[in-house]
Amino acid sequence: MTPAELSRALTDALTAAAAAGELTVDPADVPAEVRVERPRNRDHGDWATSVALQLAKKVGRPPREVATVLAGRLAQVPGIASVDIAGPGFLNVTLDAAAAGGLARDVVEAGEAYGRGTGIAGERIDLEFVSANPTGPIHLGGTRWAAVGDSLARVLEAAGAQVTREYYFNDHGAQIDRFARSLLARAHDEPAPDDGYGGDYISEIAGQVLAKVPGLLEEPREVQQETFRREGVELMFAEIRQSLGEFGVHFDVYFHEDSLHASGAVDRALARLRELGNVYEADGATWLRTSAFGDDKDRVVVKSDGNAAYISGDLAYYLDKRERGFDRAVIMLGADHHGYVARMMAMCAAFGDVPGKNLEILIGQMVNLVKDGVPVRMSKRAGTVVTMEDLVEQVGVDAARYSLVRSSVDTSIDIDLDLLVRRSNDNPVFYVQYAHARTVNVGVNAAGAGVRREDAFDPSLLVEETESVLLAALAEFPAVVARAAELREPHRVARYLEELAGRYHKFYDACRITPRSDEEVTDVHRTRLWVNDATRQVLANGLRLLGVSAPERM
Repeated sequence: MTPAELSRALTDALTAAAAAGELTVDPADVPAEVRVERPRNRDHGDWATSVALQLAKKVGRPPREVATVLAGRLAQVPGIASVDIAGPGFLNVTLDAAAAGGLARDVVEAGEAYGRGTGIAGERIDLEFVSANPTGPIHLGGTRWAAVGDSLARVLEAAGAQVTREYYFNDHGAQIDRFARSLLARAHDEPAPDDGYGGDYISEIAGQVLAKVPGLLEEPREVQQETFRREGVELMFAEIRQSLGEFGVHFDVYFHEDSLHASGAVDRALARLRELGNVYEADGATWLRTSAFGDDKDRVVVKSDGNAAYISGDLAYYLDKRERGFDRAVIMLGADHHGYVARMMAMCAAFGDVPGKNLEILIGQMVNLVKDGVPVRMSKRAGTVVTMEDLVEQVGVDAARYSLVRSSVDTSIDIDLDLLVRRSNDNPVFYVQYAHARTVNVGVNAAGAGVRREDAFDPSLLVEETESVLLAALAEFPAVVARAAELREPHRVARYLEELAGRYHKFYDACRITPRSDEEVTDVHRTRLWVNDATRQVLANGLRLLGVSAPERM
């Protein structure tokens, strides 16, 4: 019996009790899905629910009385061994061995679909992440967003959403001008501008531009700078896209900031806000009335000199996303953008939308690399920052992605490079991948010994403690994925996989799947092989959500 099946049994029990007059409850108050959770103490059963406490007020009876009615009905459900009432009205449900063990077959037969749900089915989400300026290689902060953003997209899709991965290509503004002047200075063997960019990559890009445009240095200086701007941005962004692709991250949309200004999108956004009465003129400038929606002050949209302020692009871009049909825009930003959240939410509200629903902003914290106990501060190629390539070169894509996604984004993390190349249980990605490789090896050895899944499946034989603990972990996977999607926290999947790997290793140590040389193959071996293969499937499904491979040998 899966948690979803138990949840349906609870809903059916509530509906039946109401129909029989045992509980007076409006059918609209009967939850479509009753939440069940794993008790912290295994002595309290396989699953627990607080639904009796939640409904007591609506029913007009004490929680324990509601729980007593539900317990009586649940006890009649096949597969449920016992139902106990604890504390003020919690229901603790214990499954019989066959019902608990039946999950193994369910997982194997579901395959890659196990863990996927429909909680946000049909919701269209635009997920914008990385969006690094095309003025240099992707730094560690952007690398973290690449790993987390892609994993979050996969988790949201697993929960039923239609997700568009979007990269906001910032090719408009002062930083692009600084980049062009830096390339120009390097081409002339001049010192970089005080506000410019350094690093070997500037020499590389400048050399590529000169090779692509022979005779460029004979042109007027302003023509040179504009050419370095145009060609340099194109070359730099091509490199960024290649780096992301090699990191396993692919975007559906690359949106150019320049297009917002060239297409008149900014003017259209201002027109919409004027219609809503949220734009006004003062001191020769155009202002957005953000203070009416929670911001600390109103914001200038068009300056008195007629130039658009930075927020004008944000207004146009947000409206563009909504006009493209997205129900929700999720934007992932670095810690240095924390001050932008209030004005962005005010902007959302100014358009008549709901902050936190139509617009979500996730803020990520810093990443530090440590090697030999010392922080890594510099990149050989980028000069001043550590880049995606630096990390991948040291530990590989799998370890890089896993290490970046396994922690909550609202905490700073230190990545120990020495740990991530170690083949030991202290290395979390090795620990999880090794568990998967071990399940594959067990399957190979079982086949060689004549243990075949299709010959038998008797879950009532799964009575060992390590078996029940492992099965309980396998049952939790769909809820973990759903919760990770709901909270926008893909690190929950990584932490779950580490726990699952630990439970599998204990099962492996305690329960033989391949008989000893003097033993016959029994249905216990065959049924345990189902559990082994179910674990392999869940590990693979979970690693896929993180964009990490599931190796068959280590």
